[in-house]
Amino acid sequence: MPSRRSSVPEQGSLDWTPPGLVAGVDEAGRGPLAGPVFAAAVILDDLQPIAGLADSKVLTAAKRAKLYDEIRAKALCCCIAHATTEEIDRVNILQATMLAMQRAVHGLRLKPVLVRVDGNRLPVLPMAAEAIVQGDATVQAISAASILAKVARDLFCEQMHQSHPQYGFATHKGYGTPEHLAALKQHGASPWHRRSFAPVREVCVDVTHNPLA
Repeated sequence: MPSRRSSVPEQGSLDWTPPGLVAGVDEAGRGPLAGPVFAAAVILDDLQPIAGLADSKVLTAAKRAKLYDEIRAKALCCCIAHATTEEIDRVNILQATMLAMQRAVHGLRLKPVLVRVDGNRLPVLPMAAEAIVQGDATVQAISAASILAKVARDLFCEQMHQSHPQYGFATHKGYGTPEHLAALKQHGASPWHRRSFAPVREVCVDVTHNPLA
C-alpha cells in the first residue's frame, strides 16, 4: 500500500536566484501548549544594513526588542501574521504554521520574486520558494523574520497573561514548563489553550467543570 504523502512541499533548493526582491520567512510558537502561532515575512533593504541579525533564540529579550524596532524601521517591507488557537486545533499545528506563513507573505506591501523559509517545509505560495534548514542562523532576512515573529508572539503572550494571569503566560510563553502544567491541572484549560495538544487534551478530559466558565 503506498504511503500517505504530506500536502506540504518538502525542502527545495534553487540553483540560481531570480532577479528581484527576496523575502525571508520564519515562525514562532509551534511548540507551546497555548496561544496562536506567529509568522513574519521580511524584505530587507541592502542600502540600510542591520547589524546583529541572528536566530531569535540566541538573542536576549532586550536585543530582540531593539532589533524588532530597527527591522520595522529599515526593512523595505515586512508583515507579521498568525494562525489562531482554533485554527491550530482544526487543521493541526503544521498546517496552521503554513497558513500563518502564507498570510505573512501575502501581507507584504511589495511582492518578492523569491521567498526563503526557515526549515524543511514550504507553504504553498504564488512565487518561487526555497526551504533552508537553520536559515534563521544563516540568512539575514530569515533571521529578521524570526525576530519579528518571536517578539510579536511574546507581546501577545503578555496580553494572554493580562486576561488569565493564573497560568503565567508572561513567564513561560505557553510552553509546557512544570509551572504551566501545574496551573493547567489546577485551573483547567483557558480559551487560549490548544486542545489538540496532548497535555491540554488530557486535562480537558480530567476536569469535571467547564474550563471556559
